[in-house]
Amino acid sequence: MHFKVWPSRWGNDHAGLSLTHGRRRRGAWLRALGFAAVFFAVSVEWSASLCRAEADPTSPSARDTLKRGTIEVGGVVGFWQALRFPFQESSSNPNRSAVFITPRIGMVVTDEIQAGLLTGNLEVLVEPIFARFTQPFSAEAAGVTLVFKYNLLSFGRWMPFWDAGAGMLWTNLAPRIRELSTPLNFVIETGPGVQYFMTEQTTLTLGVRYHHISNSDTGERNIGLNAILPYAGISWFLTR
Repeated sequence: MHFKVWPSRWGNDHAGLSLTHGRRRRGAWLRALGFAAVFFAVSVEWSASLCRAEADPTSPSARDTLKRGTIEVGGVVGFWQALRFPFQESSSNPNRSAVFITPRIGMVVTDEIQAGLLTGNLEVLVEPIFARFTQPFSAEAAGVTLVFKYNLLSFGRWMPFWDAGAGMLWTNLAPRIRELSTPLNFVIETGPGVQYFMTEQTTLTLGVRYHHISNSDTGERNIGLNAILPYAGISWFLTR
């Protein structure tokens, strides 16, 4: 009696599909990073142009305010909208929306780092998260993230920045949606922004973040949620 053995052929086909999928994911990530880099470069150039246009020696300056030990206290409000990114599984649903309220407190932890146009300093912030989901149904979320923020100091009262953070988030959105199976999840976020010094200590904050929520395979399902989070708020910088 003879039997045909198929697993090796299937395994080769499966490996080929995995390789193709991996290449597509890498390509999507590279496109996303390229878009973010272009967005950041445009914001820096825009800030430089505005800085030259209002070169007033009496106007507030980020460089004069942000020194090692300066404390930032404030908060932002943002609209969180899930998107189906090219690298994401097709079973994810973009019909997820929420309003995020994020207080923040942080401190500048380095002296000015000389790097030409990118001269700046590093700030570390703690950001509690409170969110109200409105789609696909009403739900709540709460958590906290640790954020690292690099401030560019060469543009007068305009201060472009890039931040990245990670933390934990509880939500009763799970397990009622297919993307999340556990109430306790991990958060990863990053993106550019700009702060405008209305006075020596008070700034208007605008920014946008890529925002990811998932349980890191600690539950039976871990499709995860990927979203864009544009936000606006206000901060006060307290010098010693």
